[in-house]
Amino acid sequence: MRHSSVKRHELPVIWLDDIRTWDASCLDQGVYAPLTRFMGQEDYEAVLESMRLTSGALWPLPIVLPVAGDVYTKIEPGMTVRLQGIGGFSAHMTVEDKFRRNLAREAEQVYGTLDRSHPGVDRLFKEPDGVLSGSLKDVRVPDTGYPEPHWPHEVRQILKERGFRSVAFFQTRNPLHRAHEALQKTALEMVDALVLHPLVGPTKADDVPAPLRMKTYRQVLDTYFPRDRVILAVFPPAMRYAGPKEALFHAITRKNYGATHFVVGRDAAGVGNFYLPDQALNLVESHAREIGITPLTFHSFGYCPVCESIASARSCPHHDQWWSLSGTELRRRLRLGIEVPPQILRPGVARILQSAYRGEDDDSEEEEASS
Repeated sequence: MRHSSVKRHELPVIWLDDIRTWDASCLDQGVYAPLTRFMGQEDYEAVLESMRLTSGALWPLPIVLPVAGDVYTKIEPGMTVRLQGIGGFSAHMTVEDKFRRNLAREAEQVYGTLDRSHPGVDRLFKEPDGVLSGSLKDVRVPDTGYPEPHWPHEVRQILKERGFRSVAFFQTRNPLHRAHEALQKTALEMVDALVLHPLVGPTKADDVPAPLRMKTYRQVLDTYFPRDRVILAVFPPAMRYAGPKEALFHAITRKNYGATHFVVGRDAAGVGNFYLPDQALNLVESHAREIGITPLTFHSFGYCPVCESIASARSCPHHDQWWSLSGTELRRRLRLGIEVPPQILRPGVARILQSAYRGEDDDSEEEEASS
């Protein structure tokens, strides 16, 4: 991971890595409201201790700007610096605070573990401990190349124009499989509209890349959903894999986009076996009234060969016979061109993914959408 570094310029220039480029953009665009700047030490400590900013506002994750050691030494409070990052990002920041973090303490408080096999913990321990805090101005957000709306004001405007009063948001970092589709359509029965809101910021190296996932989302929505009631938008932040606290973060930020309801899955925002299946749901539900959002929770869905349909654990007694594929097995099949059962993954989605994994061009998105 490339960390921030200083170059000579009219103002000191700090180059941001991908994660902080998106964090800075989200601070500027209202994604992280009520947070509007990289945290100073008081807010940082308060969030670790109580999941609240010093203002008292609920906020579960530290949002800080780590900088390399030479940068930390040279930059002092009161100085103005220029930030630059991917996609043409730039901004000015007046430095208000600088401090050093205890990375082990942050790992324990945010992730609940020091285990380096946790991707969030491993990423954290690769970062510098010194951070800068300050307010942003003259922000130019990155160009992602996605035509879908990115920012809260854009999504809220669409919801207002279409007259939707109840809107469920669905967070994902994976291609949509048939069980996801069933869950989303169940949610759509309960609200006016659904916003499919995939996270497109940095994820684990073995996750399906965002540009490829976006292609599959468009294909599924255009073919199998009522497009007048479903909106595809992008969620720019990085994935932290912080389990319950990140699920709460996702609920708070989706409220900023106009969500009235938020779908919370089992082990939401988790990874491996680090969190209990209902831990994220319980934390979101305990703060739902304060956030002003209604969590939508569903029993797991899957394909049952006995019922010969996508079924819910609430209505199907054959849960132990459901078909399933691990992420590792799915990627192996895609890479080797082995068929993925259509009961698990739509054929059009499978073709898009297989072509990409095998380095081929693919136009099945357009073919199936028009069939």
